[in-house]
Order: sequence, then structure tokens, then C-alpha cells
Amino acid sequence: MLFLVFYDITDNELRNRVSSFLKQKGLERVQLSVFLGDLNSSRLRDVEAGLRMIRKRKGEGRFFILIVPITENQFKQRIIISDEKEDEEKEEGIIW
Repeated sequence: MLFLVFYDITDNELRNRVSSFLKQKGLERVQLSVFLGDLNSSRLRDVEAGLRMIRKRKGEGRFFILIVPITENQFKQRIIISDEKEDEEKEEGIIW
């Protein structure tokens, strides 16, 4: 199943750790603070556990992560409004 991972983290070091961790786990950045990945239940638990470990190192400020399941059919119905050509190509299914 596809999962969107949204985060709002004010501490630069922790935000960079979260971003690097999500990339390492095979998720793709779709926006500055949003990642998308196809995760089975085992990989989802692994991602959740890793993010919770990063949270234990909490620095100053806000640390908020939201993981949302989304079906492939729902994802195919997405709407992208952007002035970036790359985003238009993604919308046509070339990249995502």
C-alpha cells in the first residue's frame, strides 16, 4: 500500500535526519516535507520505529510526523497544480 509521510519539524538537524532516513527506506520526496512510498506492513513498522527513534533525540521546537495510507486508485486521482515542468511530467505518470 502507498503511504504519504508528512512532517513539520523545526529543528534542522532532526528534519535532515528524517529526510535522509525516509530516502534510505526507499520513499520518494514529492514535496519539501512530504514523502511517498509503497510499504508493506513490515516496512511500515520499520519506518515508524525509525522515526520514533529519531524523535527521541528531539531538539528544540516542533516535531510532528503524519503517516497516511492511500490506495493506488486514490493516488491516481491526485491533482497537481504547479508552475514546475517536472511536476507536470510527474502528473502524466512519467516519474511517479
